[in-house]
Amino acid sequence: MSETTHARVANFNAGPAAMPRPVLERMQSELLDYRGRGLSVLEMSHRSEDFADIAAQADSDLRQLMAIPDDYSVLFMQGGASTQFSLCVQNLDVDGRVAYLDSGYWARKAMASASALTQVDTVASCQEQPLVRVPDSSQWADASNASFLHLTDNETIDGIVLHELPDSQVPVVCDMSSSILSRPIEVERYGLIYAGAQKNIGPAGITVVIVRNELLERSARQSLPPVFSYAATAKAGSMLNTPPTFAWYAAGLVFQWLLDEGGLSVVAERNEQQAKRVYAAIDGHELYINRVHPQNRSRMNVPFQLKDEALTSEFLQGAAGRGFIGLKGHKSIGGLRASLYNAITDQSVDELVDYLHFFAEQHS
Repeated sequence: MSETTHARVANFNAGPAAMPRPVLERMQSELLDYRGRGLSVLEMSHRSEDFADIAAQADSDLRQLMAIPDDYSVLFMQGGASTQFSLCVQNLDVDGRVAYLDSGYWARKAMASASALTQVDTVASCQEQPLVRVPDSSQWADASNASFLHLTDNETIDGIVLHELPDSQVPVVCDMSSSILSRPIEVERYGLIYAGAQKNIGPAGITVVIVRNELLERSARQSLPPVFSYAATAKAGSMLNTPPTFAWYAAGLVFQWLLDEGGLSVVAERNEQQAKRVYAAIDGHELYINRVHPQNRSRMNVPFQLKDEALTSEFLQGAAGRGFIGLKGHKSIGGLRASLYNAITDQSVDELVDYLHFFAEQHS
């Protein structure tokens, strides 16, 4: 897989994603001695000047990458997206009802969390036949009486991505855990974006929240413990308590790597081309089945099944022999899935495509 001495597997896992090799090497070189300081970031006080510089640089680089406007705050919070399923409601629900697009597995998880806290209205659900697709926003129910409209930008399990962002009279809250930093977006069209780190940002344990400052006023009116409050977290610079410092540091290195790669436009083009090659291989053989309409096919997560399900174990065994891991589908739907996060190299994708062709030809 790699021309370096210690070859790495091609990690197509949809859980903790592959990290860019240059970032891992940078972390390795600084692990015992961070830039001559004589200690590791793992040992560094979050109140220290060194870590303050790390945090400030991460904030600055993320703002540059995503063109985040000045009237938005960037928060680095503990936990993952599932924590935000509840926190976005507790911080932003001022009308006693929220609206959700039911686009798949994770959208329904978010809706279940919200339902325990307030009234949840469903603006639309995916159409299942003949292929799964998200209805055009012109067909969605009115959400103007809700505190916000919640969207899941990319469904990792279902392999569904939103192809359009609706014009909304209420703030749009969006879970971008599996698609953030994969393409440029217009941040100003969202009221709040949250993203668990463990896909395209860095190690699990930290979540990025990008929130329009006017929404922090809603948060400030809620009776919440400070560590759960967006307003309090923003006021404290994400350091109300000890943050996951190493994950924050690692995220900052990923931001720098993305800038060195040329930014999100360059990354988006590479992601699109990689996904096209994988989908072309799947569509080119009757052995493989993908049930998502082309208009809503995810570039990050490509689920597929074998026409003969009995061949799934053989497929996975052959993949493991070629150094591919993470191709087993989610337990809720089975089958297979290739996740193409930013760290996946063109070489790894080409090798996967070659294997897809080889396996199909062997069983034609």
